[in-house]
Amino acid sequence: MIDIEATVSWSRQPHEAFSDQRYSRAHTWRFDGGAEVAASSSPHIVPLPYSAAAHVDPEEAYVASLSSCHMLVYLAIAAKRGYVVDSYQDRAAGVMEKNPQGQLFISRVTLHPRVAYRGAAPDEAAEQALHHAAHQQCFIANSVRTVIDTVIER
Repeated sequence: MIDIEATVSWSRQPHEAFSDQRYSRAHTWRFDGGAEVAASSSPHIVPLPYSAAAHVDPEEAYVASLSSCHMLVYLAIAAKRGYVVDSYQDRAAGVMEKNPQGQLFISRVTLHPRVAYRGAAPDEAAEQALHHAAHQQCFIANSVRTVIDTVIER
């Protein structure tokens, strides 16, 4: 078993009443390796100035974590199969909508990976199989009910 921790910190500013719901949602994520990320609610959910548009919001982090996990598994599988990957870029996109109970959730994430190889590259079917295997082995994807699609960019 692996234990995973993050520290999330928020403090009310002295001039904010809080109970009027007019308070900053800006906060900080801290990770065990020392990284700190400026975070906030999404301006799509909580209007400015109570959200910090330049900060990462949980929805963006969710989409990025799915993309990152997929990429890391893909790179491991490609290396094991003898491919040399020079670069990997993904423009991941999530869709938030209401579920049948009327609650917002991220229903779909579409990955758009573009992979550049040095030397022999997999053909389209082999690359699709690599992405399928990466999806099957990604523990973040295995942990969620969001539909995750992959559209390979060439």
